[in-house]
This record gives sequence, C-alpha cells and structure tokens, in this order.
Amino acid sequence: MKQILWFRRDLRIKDNAILANAKDEVLPIFIFDKNILDKVDSKDKRVTFIYESVKNLKEDLKNLGLDLQVFYGKPFEVFQKLSSFGFDEVLTSVDFDDYAKNRDQEIEKLIPLKRFYDSFLIHPNDGLKADGTPYKVFTPFYKNLKFIWQSNGLNEFDSLGNIKNLKLVDFNFSSIINLEDMGFSKVDLPEFLNKTAYELLSEFETKIKNYTEGRDYFYMENTSSLAVHFRFGLISPRIAFNIVKKFNVSDDEKEFFIRELFWREFYNYILFHFPNSEFENLNGIKVNWNNDEKDFKAWCDGKTGVVLIDAAMRKFNETGTMHNRLRMIVSSYLTKNLLIDWKWGEKYFASKLLDYEACSNIGSWQWAASTGADSVPYFRVFNPYLQSKKFDKDGIFIKSVIPELKNIDSKLFHLENALQENMFLDYPKQVVSIDFSRKRAIEEFKRANNEKD
Repeated sequence: MKQILWFRRDLRIKDNAILANAKDEVLPIFIFDKNILDKVDSKDKRVTFIYESVKNLKEDLKNLGLDLQVFYGKPFEVFQKLSSFGFDEVLTSVDFDDYAKNRDQEIEKLIPLKRFYDSFLIHPNDGLKADGTPYKVFTPFYKNLKFIWQSNGLNEFDSLGNIKNLKLVDFNFSSIINLEDMGFSKVDLPEFLNKTAYELLSEFETKIKNYTEGRDYFYMENTSSLAVHFRFGLISPRIAFNIVKKFNVSDDEKEFFIRELFWREFYNYILFHFPNSEFENLNGIKVNWNNDEKDFKAWCDGKTGVVLIDAAMRKFNETGTMHNRLRMIVSSYLTKNLLIDWKWGEKYFASKLLDYEACSNIGSWQWAASTGADSVPYFRVFNPYLQSKKFDKDGIFIKSVIPELKNIDSKLFHLENALQENMFLDYPKQVVSIDFSRKRAIEEFKRANNEKD
C-alpha cells in the first residue's frame, strides 16, 4: 500500500485520523492552494499563521521519522503530477463547503480519495431525528446528543501509536517554500496565536468560572480564544472536550462551554444537510434587501455613526478578530438596520476573519438575518446603544479602539446622536436612525414571512 496523507485542516500529530489509519508507505503533504490564496491580501494574518503551523507540523513529523512535502499550486495540478508515482489512494479529512466538495471530486478522478471525519465531534448523519430527517433547531439537536456531552471523555485516534508502523516514501523533502515566494509577507500575529492550543486551554481553566456571564462583556478577556486553532486543526475538538471535562470546576461550568462546541457542530450539520444554505436563505423567505453600496462601505469601514458598530468594525479590520457578542450586534445592524443581504456581510467576514470557517460563518450570519436554522426572531433587532450600555458601560472597548474618544464621557456612547451633537467632535452622521430602520426591517420581514406562508 502506497498512500498520500493530505493534511488540510488537521495540522497536528495527536488524535489525527489520517495518521491513525495510514498503512505501509506514505507521503505526507500540505498544499498552499492558489485557488484560495490568489484571492487573499498579501498581508493576511491567516497565511502567516498557517505557514508557521505547517512548519511546526513538518518538524513534529520529522521527529517521529516522517516528513512533510509542502506544495504551492492548484490541488488538481499537484495531484496530476503525483498520480504518476503509483500511489494507491489519498487519505484526508473531509469538508462540506461547496469549493471543498468540488475540489475533492475533481481530484478523485486522478487518485482514489478516502475521507475521514476529523474536524468535528460527530458526523452529521449521526444526529438525526427518529424519522431520519435533520434537526433545524439547536436545543433538540443538542439534547439528542446528550449521550456524548454527558460522557466523561471521547475516544481519540491512536495516531502516535500508528506512526511507528509507517515508512516514508522516497521523495525530496529538503526544501520548503517561503512566504515571499507565494507573494505574501510575514506579519505579526495577535498574542494569543503565538500560544499553543494547550496553553490557551490551561489559561481558560482559570477563566471558565466567569465564562457564563463574562463572555458577553466584549472589553474583557473571558473567552477561550481557541476558534482559530479548531479551524486549522492545531487541536482536535475531542482532545479539547476531554481536557475541559477534567477541569477542576463544576459540571455546569464545563457544560456551558461544551454547549458552545456543539453550536459549531450544529452549523456544520446544517451546511451538510442543507448545502444550498451557503448561497440562499435557508428558510426560503424572499427579502427585499436595500443593498445600498454606500451604506455597506460605511459599515465595512466603521463609519456608520453608531460608535459601537464603528469600533467593532475598525477593530475587526485591524486584527481579524471580533468578540462573539459584537459579531451578533454588527450583523444585526447590517441585515436589519441597513437591510443589506447577509451574504454581503458573510463574504466580508470571510475575507478577514482569522477563525473563518464556512459552516459557522454562514450559520451565524443566517441566524442574525432571521433567515437560517434556529435563527433570531425577525422582530428582535439589537439596539447597539443599549448593547454598549449593558456590556461596556464605561466605554472601555470603544475608547481602546477609537483613541480620539478617550476623554469623552462614556454616557454619550449609549445615546443616539450624542456624539454628533458634541461641538468638539467631528463624528460621522448616522447612516440611518435606529427607530426608523428597526420598524422598516420588521415590516419587511413580516411581509416576507407572510408571503412565504
């Protein structure tokens, strides 16, 4: 048996399905995909992070007697060349977004592809209703999987144990392409990305007692910061689950975090069973979106005149990160107050979000837009002024992002048009009033839902 082990979003050696299932002679590879990278900014932080992670994976494999061949090109063209070396099959983890499915179908025409489900806790076909249909609401989906999240631990793949049975094929592993050769610049990463997933989990154990309530306060550091590591497989969700289960905290505190892991499972499950949700409203309603390009640009640039929205978007543009509550607020503002199609926001987030994962990004945007699975009721429209008052009363987050407001009374951040009325400030006018835009959105979504019926 002669196999290619194609690492993609599983850049680790522990609990790795393809390493655990490999046999005989192997060629471990990673491909920097030109189809994706040609659309990415040359200073994209994700590319630096992936590049450093791939180098670390190569060293880890070498320390265990294997190695990693790194390619830069279009996957189909890479496998066209590899198909002449007599490989029997390709082992890889599976993805369910449209690009990934089409890519794999093309490559399967060259070499047989054996897919493993390695980036999530469950396969979507394992969480169905009694009648064999998929859930569209999270809570019954979650309750149906009680036997998993109530367990003390999950089985992990014995990848380290199997590596000793493998032999590396004869290949030139001596060189690795550098970032500059691919047209990218190495950039500084946020501090949390310079830590391993295990270090972040260790730190999270000291914060998890405050996670239930503290996770909503976007000026505080109460989250796990693990999303990027899950996205690229620096740690498996099974290992993270097992580590959290051993935390010296109450079962309720553990479960609150584990429930968040299952939201990730739910969105992947939805994309698997409803693949068209990547491109259209899952619930089938036809919304007459406003889709004003000038308004959209103001949202993207953080110049809407609503200070919390502006601060969140400016921080996002600078760092590629956004607190989960802020994601809900800015997406509600875009889809409801500005009445702009969620797909515009989803695409913009995809271009910058460090932890971008198709299923979660699509699911979250459809949730906010009241068009998706278990989405927020259409008549619930976040008021950004009330949100900032509740979760950043002293304006700590806003002042950290917009320095020209550091000496402004934080009470003004929570009052509509208060900054615009301050003669000492030149703050952008609001794109649209909150009350008018809220009523407009409710009327439009009510019409769309009634027409559906």
